[in-house]
Amino acid sequence: MTAKCPPLHKGNLLGLCAVALFVLPAMARAQSAGATSASTELEAVLFVQSLPMKNGQDAIQLVWIPQPIQRLCLGKTTQQCSAMDYCIRTTTRDVSMCRTLAVPLSRLPSYPPNMVPRRLISVALLNLTPDHFTLLQDFYHHAPRASLQHLSLSARVKAKVRFTRKPDDDDFDVLEIVAVAPF
Repeated sequence: MTAKCPPLHKGNLLGLCAVALFVLPAMARAQSAGATSASTELEAVLFVQSLPMKNGQDAIQLVWIPQPIQRLCLGKTTQQCSAMDYCIRTTTRDVSMCRTLAVPLSRLPSYPPNMVPRRLISVALLNLTPDHFTLLQDFYHHAPRASLQHLSLSARVKAKVRFTRKPDDDDFDVLEIVAVAPF
């Protein structure tokens, strides 16, 4: 069974404005150019985070971090890791987000071509039924709260995902949770 989340809760948490200004025009360009996307199923290590929602509930956020920055993201928030990811990929590093990073710009690695995923991506799982992703829900409810606020090796899962590479972006759907940390 596939978990698909509303577009508002996906991505690198740069906000709705970034989605509206970046993703929507890119989608229109891809559609007008007749671009195609390719999906593959694979196993990925995803970081588990608590995502507070405006209605007072928490969503389970699964964050897929590019391998080159995983060690730099440990102990940081998803927002801080997302900012590092953005500053690696942008051609304009002279923006406030890149000047106030948790690590110096000089310590940021470059991303190799054709890396999977090409950027930090996440999915928020909302209102899960008790029989859906039970391994993940048990892990989430028994994990120390601190490990769900900052990226931690103790708050990870291995998941079977459907990865979709699009001309302008990457996306994924969680198909199954295979294992929880430690692994």
